[in-house]
Amino acid sequence: MPPDQTLRPPPGYDGWATLRRFLPYLWPAGRADLRARIVGAMVLVLLAKAVVLATPLAMKKVVDTMAAGGDPLVWVALSFAIAYTAGRFLGGTFDQVRNIVFERVGQEATRVLAEDTFARLHQLSLRFHLSRRTGEITKTIERGTKSIDSMLYFLLFNIAPTIVELLAVGIIFYTLFGLPLVIATAITVVGYIAATRWITEWRTHLRKKMNDLDGTALARAVDSLLNYETVKFFGAEARERERYGDAARSYAAAAIKSENSLGVLNIVQSLIMNLLMLFALGFSVWQWSKGRLTVGDLVAVQTYLTQLFRPLDMLGFVYRTIRQGLIDMAAMFKLIDTEVEVADAPGAPALVVTRPVVTFDDVVFGYEPDRTILHGLSFEVPAGGHYAIVGPSGAGKSTIARLLFRFYDPWSGRILIDGQDIRAVTQDSVRAAIGIVPQDSVLFNDTIGYNIAYGRDGAGHEDVVRAARDAAILPFVESLPQGFDTEVGERGLKLSGGEKQRVAIARTLVKDPPILLLDEATSALDSRTEEDILTTLHTVSEHRTSISIAHRLSTVADADRILVLEAGRLAESGRHGELLRKGGLYADMWARQQTENEALDEAAE
Repeated sequence: MPPDQTLRPPPGYDGWATLRRFLPYLWPAGRADLRARIVGAMVLVLLAKAVVLATPLAMKKVVDTMAAGGDPLVWVALSFAIAYTAGRFLGGTFDQVRNIVFERVGQEATRVLAEDTFARLHQLSLRFHLSRRTGEITKTIERGTKSIDSMLYFLLFNIAPTIVELLAVGIIFYTLFGLPLVIATAITVVGYIAATRWITEWRTHLRKKMNDLDGTALARAVDSLLNYETVKFFGAEARERERYGDAARSYAAAAIKSENSLGVLNIVQSLIMNLLMLFALGFSVWQWSKGRLTVGDLVAVQTYLTQLFRPLDMLGFVYRTIRQGLIDMAAMFKLIDTEVEVADAPGAPALVVTRPVVTFDDVVFGYEPDRTILHGLSFEVPAGGHYAIVGPSGAGKSTIARLLFRFYDPWSGRILIDGQDIRAVTQDSVRAAIGIVPQDSVLFNDTIGYNIAYGRDGAGHEDVVRAARDAAILPFVESLPQGFDTEVGERGLKLSGGEKQRVAIARTLVKDPPILLLDEATSALDSRTEEDILTTLHTVSEHRTSISIAHRLSTVADADRILVLEAGRLAESGRHGELLRKGGLYADMWARQQTENEALDEAAE
């Protein structure tokens, strides 16, 4: 599968628009301290540049004084030498102080933009996250945030001071050395910039291709490592290595072209710079032979040009860094600008639950426009009721859970909690009212205590212990050497299936929601563990409205009411015994599962 195209900035993306979009982060409203730092940094830039421009004149005086000879002039020459050395020291000092002053500004801008992007990603719909590669999204954020600091540095402390220096050198050259040297310098600088820009544009395409291949390699590595067990199950280590190797080799080839093109750029820049140096020194020697310039003037010209081309020598790198930074930032802004599929209505109030009644009222929904999953589904779960939803695969059972959590909005119809349409209230309040124990309880790569406490922000240790006791996992935790501080590993893989489920149950108990959703919570467990977990779930479900989505009908036989779905429609509903007597879809499913269980028992004997 090719890398996700939407993570790339659109063709012709306006870099200036991206820069203008970023300016509020650089000049933040309500942060007078940061604005003062920016102003202070720019003052230091001007001071440093003034000192740098004065030092060649000091060196000129040193040389001219020494050329004049005589003992009384030694101290004069020495004083100018001291002034030259002091100027170099002050120039470097001003640059370092400037960096110290500005560092907080750059870090704050990076932090705020990264937080905005991260928050936006959590606002985007489940559809977005299911259709994107996590590795490439994280790489986009990483590149975008890393580019900010370097881009700001070059824009404010390389490009802007270089422009100031070019103008100042032009004035000094015109005043001291005449118009020909100014014209030659101007022509050379324009040619230098044009050549650098042309070659860097070529290099940018190579760099972009290299970044794309880097993202592909990273995505394949992340995908393979996340599916470590699957790779091992199918003995596919060699395939995965070859798959990653293909991407890595393509990246290496692109990187070689990119680095070789840098050599071409450096050669062209050096040629242009030295041609100007040849002309300038030759012109100075010729003027000296006419008695119009001194030896010190020759040294001053050489020093000014060396200083001038020092920042210009990095122009290709600076231009590419800024351009690449704008591209990386544009990709971040593209993530931020991604449309939120499920959004709160303006001024939406919070859901208030006094009687946790769940109602689906003629709900029609599908994940794609040409494929409808639910066809006018209607049912109501009364407050404190224990309802079960069963049906063949693809009937729409899990879709009900996603709609109830408002990961998607129905095409038509309404979903009500305590008589309130969940589209008219805030998503946070809806999700706060519902607890879920999923089939695959994914845990954070942290401690057992952290995962249990995750159920409610601010939960204390006593809450965690109480929830662990009620979920019947406390004895297991206490038997561990590190107790609640035991690390569970990536996705909780250090725990067994039953232990993970109990941690998930405890997490939901900490949340203490009025509505409980059990999404095939025991289907991945063995029979003995399933019985233990079911006992715990029955205890947890007391005094709550609960909805069990189940594949194994035996786990929901004691439900107050069982809703049987078929092709997104309510085919039957009733208690277990009623549905068996009807002899319909539920009875057929029950008979099939009983036959399968008997066959398994016979095979075991």
